[in-house]
Amino acid sequence: MAGRALASITTLLIPVTLVRVLDQAAYGTYKQLFLVFTTLYSVALVGLSDSLYYFIPRDPVRGGRYVANAVAGLSIAGLACLGGLYATRFAIAGWMKNAALSEHLVSIGLFLLFTLVATVLEIALIARKRYRRAASAYVVSDVVRAACFVVPMLLLPTLDTLMSWAVVFSAARLVAALVMLEKEFGKDLRLDPGLWPAQIAYALPFALYVLVEILQATFHQYAVSWHFDAVTFAIYSVGCFQVPFVDFLATPASSVMMVRMSEVQREGRPQEALAIWLDVTRKLALIFFPMVALLIATSREVITFLFTDAYAASAPIFALWSLTIALSVLQTDAVMRVHAQIRFLFFVNLLRLAVIVASIQALMGGFGLIGPVLATLFAMALAKVLHLWRMGRVMNLKASQLLPWPALGAILAVSAIAVAPLLVVQALAAGSRPVVLLIGTAGYGLTYVLLLVTTGVVTVEERASLGRWCRVNLLGALAPAGVR
Repeated sequence: MAGRALASITTLLIPVTLVRVLDQAAYGTYKQLFLVFTTLYSVALVGLSDSLYYFIPRDPVRGGRYVANAVAGLSIAGLACLGGLYATRFAIAGWMKNAALSEHLVSIGLFLLFTLVATVLEIALIARKRYRRAASAYVVSDVVRAACFVVPMLLLPTLDTLMSWAVVFSAARLVAALVMLEKEFGKDLRLDPGLWPAQIAYALPFALYVLVEILQATFHQYAVSWHFDAVTFAIYSVGCFQVPFVDFLATPASSVMMVRMSEVQREGRPQEALAIWLDVTRKLALIFFPMVALLIATSREVITFLFTDAYAASAPIFALWSLTIALSVLQTDAVMRVHAQIRFLFFVNLLRLAVIVASIQALMGGFGLIGPVLATLFAMALAKVLHLWRMGRVMNLKASQLLPWPALGAILAVSAIAVAPLLVVQALAAGSRPVVLLIGTAGYGLTYVLLLVTTGVVTVEERASLGRWCRVNLLGALAPAGVR
């Protein structure tokens, strides 16, 4: 998490910079290009890299062979995507009503190819419990990516510049990833056709699941792109801004949880697997619930501060979209994958896609750009409910055992109550937007922590840890040098 946090701070510079050096049409084109990338990236992984979370903990001796097989399969998938993008570049530009896309789809194809193969690195390291190395890889990679995306654009702000440097970065990252994998696995990093049947048997159903997953996750953006111009799509995409802090918490937590649950399941300790799930869920709620309350209350300030007043219309979309963060507390997909419930995940995602497709047109007609978000939120919530139901069946649990219900309710209540001082600051404070945002956020954070401690929401151990942290980092910073 620490690695992803440091990386996210730097990658946040990318959209904040691009939105200031590109006009709205060019920024909308950039968002459409990376929408295509995100869609193909998730599908072209074909479950091969994620299968390493399953195979390496169960068969560590042959870990390097599983990794080499994944690298070879992802190379083939990436080349297929590159060829497909080149052949259909004009058709894609026509579908998305933006002729400028055709000029850059080959570049996004190269970026996709190199990124696909390199994605094996961090997953392999996490699966082997090399957490420090994985964190370092995340930090270095994202810092370099931010530099390649930002610095050249300050000198020559065009999409051609951006895409050229994107390809340079992805190629360099691939070379570095292959070098690190060779050092990690040595001679064991070699193809093993004998392992292909097991990997394909796991990966293909997972690939189908991911295919439907990415379709239902991105359909709302394609729907807006098909119905509106690039400028309107830019406003909508900013409203659907993915807060990077969510990813750096949820993704590593989910990855580590999968590895730990797989180990205890293999050793025949199902109660420990349940304890791991409940612990991760509660800890994510401690961070995500107050984050959602804060983002909803400050949606206009956050959007206009990061993306300028030109995107003020994105604020209501962002406020509603922030509710997806609350649902990220439930990392149910990871639990399903630990229990190899890929087929169930696939059918749930089919249902999600059907719900979105059936409702998005009517909701867009009734609520405008808010409509696609409503359709996506409802489908996401429905999927979480179905996942929890399946967990109960697979793990033989009652509804009362599926989640840390009292803790989640208490955290939700504290998060909502802590908003009151923030609203007062917004009503009374005068000054620049950054100052108001900083004071309001600091007040909210202090109120939230005090309520957590005084109401007993956090455990005795967590309260002690918080006290130690405050003494070392806050009081220690204020103490004279000799006393420190």
